Amino acid sequence: MPAMMYHSQPGMIANGPPITGLLVMIVLWLVQLVIAYFIYKDAKDQKMSAPLWFILAIIPCFGYLMAVLYAIIREVRRPLESEKTPVDILKERYARGEITGEEFETAKNILMK
Repeated sequence: MPAMMYHSQPGMIANGPPITGLLVMIVLWLVQLVIAYFIYKDAKDQKMSAPLWFILAIIPCFGYLMAVLYAIIREVRRPLESEKTPVDILKERYARGEITGEEFETAKNILMK
């Protein structure tokens, strides 16, 4: 009696028992979930509609493309941090005690001109 042989057929992921293909699919999906989780965390920090990016990242096959797209968009766009005005910086220095009230008022008047 010959040993059991597995032959690849169209649509099979790997040679071997059918469970191999299922295991490969599960591992790829778990990798995709981990990537989607990290995208979600980063998108939340960047204020980039995190739930939408998570959903796009977990769509089978399409998710890997979305992960690459997210990485590109993230690198290209600027963070949404509001830039501090000179008056804001002056207020911070005054709050830390680096300048006196008189110095604060003088500098504020100069900046407001």
